[in-house]
Amino acid sequence: MSAAGQRAPARTLYTPEILGAATALASFGWDESLPLKGDARSRRCGSTLSLGLSVDDEGRIDRIGLRAHACAIGQAAAYAFASAAKGRCKGSIAEARTALAAWLAGEGAKPDWPGIEQVEPALGYPARHDAIMLAWDAALVALG
Repeated sequence: MSAAGQRAPARTLYTPEILGAATALASFGWDESLPLKGDARSRRCGSTLSLGLSVDDEGRIDRIGLRAHACAIGQAAAYAFASAAKGRCKGSIAEARTALAAWLAGEGAKPDWPGIEQVEPALGYPARHDAIMLAWDAALVALG
């Protein structure tokens, strides 16, 4: 929101970084062979994300594939998730999800997750916040 209380123009929301990350999500294509699967849906905007994972013997993510039907913001956030998820366990994902929710609600610092700064322009757009959370939510479902 601007100082006058009006929403910033859409051109400031869909930055080149967000659009580039949304496009790059294709590098984490859906893989039906991944054994752990989770789905998440935004009740606010209807965006959905399906996520497949495999984990190593220590429960750390070693492969990931996604199928997103989301806005560019949701896709960019999913790209940030997928790019940094390898090697993480369920506890790490849950901790990051909690920090992300607090940040989006204006109640915490930016999470320590590589690439999350790309979606920072969406902080002023609460209708996009659920879409940002999709990958973390789907991963927690997959990791059970």
